[in-house]
Amino acid sequence: MTERRIIVAACAAFFGAGFALGGCGPERDERAAATGAGVTGVRYLAGGEDAAGFARATEQRAFDFPADHGAHERFRTEWWYFTGNVFDDNEQHYGFELTIFRIALTAPGPIRESSLAASEVWMAHLTVTDTARRRFQVAERLSRGAAGLAGATPTGEPGEPVVVNVEDFAMRFSGDSVALEAADADFGIELTLAGLDRIVVQGDDGLDRKGPEPGNASFYFSAPRLRVEGEVRSAGRAPVAIEGTAWMDREWSTSALSPDIAGWDWFALQLDDGRDLMFYRLRGHDGSMSRFSGGSIADAAGNVTRLEAGSVELAPIREWTSRRTGVTYPVAWRITVPDQNLELGIRPRLDEQELDVSVRYWEGAVSVTGTAAGEPVGGVGYLELAGY
Repeated sequence: MTERRIIVAACAAFFGAGFALGGCGPERDERAAATGAGVTGVRYLAGGEDAAGFARATEQRAFDFPADHGAHERFRTEWWYFTGNVFDDNEQHYGFELTIFRIALTAPGPIRESSLAASEVWMAHLTVTDTARRRFQVAERLSRGAAGLAGATPTGEPGEPVVVNVEDFAMRFSGDSVALEAADADFGIELTLAGLDRIVVQGDDGLDRKGPEPGNASFYFSAPRLRVEGEVRSAGRAPVAIEGTAWMDREWSTSALSPDIAGWDWFALQLDDGRDLMFYRLRGHDGSMSRFSGGSIADAAGNVTRLEAGSVELAPIREWTSRRTGVTYPVAWRITVPDQNLELGIRPRLDEQELDVSVRYWEGAVSVTGTAAGEPVGGVGYLELAGY
């Protein structure tokens, strides 16, 4: 399905329904009829072929804060991505995801005075993985960028907060921290994440090429080890205090993927030796790894090593098939980085961490075990599987 058809379908679903979509966990999936393969989300999230009138990511640029926490309206697509692993006082684990996507329907044009005029669709996803109760809970907000329903506040003087929201799902950037607040009927998060001063630029000094075509690239940076405090609410219970770590990814682009890319597998891992590893495998229609796959590994001192496609070996070791959609995902992996003397096993906290909303993908909390230079190493992380 092309990006334009996906956007039309998403807009029709939103304006036809008139409210945000929501979901719950495995118990719901046992009762629900299968929804079919649905929209994979690959072209929806990463751009298609028609880029006329939009800016393209073609040259390196310096990142500027707080401005780059806000929107980049000259580009067609961007996202704000937070995932985290947190624990309550009883050491019970929770995973969370809060992501906001901006998708422009038309290229920037003359400013229209009406507050109801909209040329963008905004989408947000909230998930909470409650490992002890084996619950995966999902909610979505989908809105047009008008009438205060969704958007990003314009940035002003340094130090002025930047607020990005889709209806009641919100991110508030202030200095070196960000507050996340999002809730559905039975679950939600209210968190403060600190550590935005430690930024890792991805790709070639922030320009991350994902194909040979000019402009098939994104501007991409991460905050790989944010300190999390706050509350998580799950399964209709009272909020519990938690602490842990989170990962932020920020990208914006106009057309990031080549036509021969079917999807991607993305790993964001925080190792207990202080290193943070990000790697994405761009996957061809035949399952092969594109030479434009890549990532980075950063140590606690801030030293960053770029990872090329050939420097990481990936092997799926277990699959899981969704009862809801019938789609099979490789949810457990072996990752080897020979130059870093790393051999890691990646396993999901729960198999069932599939989002089947306006777009469909698997994104969930994982645990990490393995060795670093022959010594035991562990960690936490998140895995995203798109295009299956």
